[in-house]
Amino acid sequence: MNWIDIGALEDIPLRGARRIKTALGCVAVFRTGADEIFAASDSCPHRGGPLSEGIVHGQSVTCPLHNWVFDLNTGQAQGEDGRLDIFPVRIERGRVLIEGARLTARSAA
Repeated sequence: MNWIDIGALEDIPLRGARRIKTALGCVAVFRTGADEIFAASDSCPHRGGPLSEGIVHGQSVTCPLHNWVFDLNTGQAQGEDGRLDIFPVRIERGRVLIEGARLTARSAA
């Protein structure tokens, strides 16, 4: 796998997110209250809300525009017909790494 270092764990607020820009669109990197890291497309499939500005609770994020809730493990919207693209991430020696091949394989549509 092609892992890309995107910053320190501490750069992501607890129960918050940071947005990274890629050639194919923005990705939100979330940090839970338990210091778990998840990455997903930053745009809500409902109305394009910026999920990096949403509320992180447990292993979910709530869209700031219309309160759609997404499971950060699967990307599935709870009770809705919508799904986010999910990207593999890991923490290594306090650094957050994201799998680069998935970012370049992502559809630009």
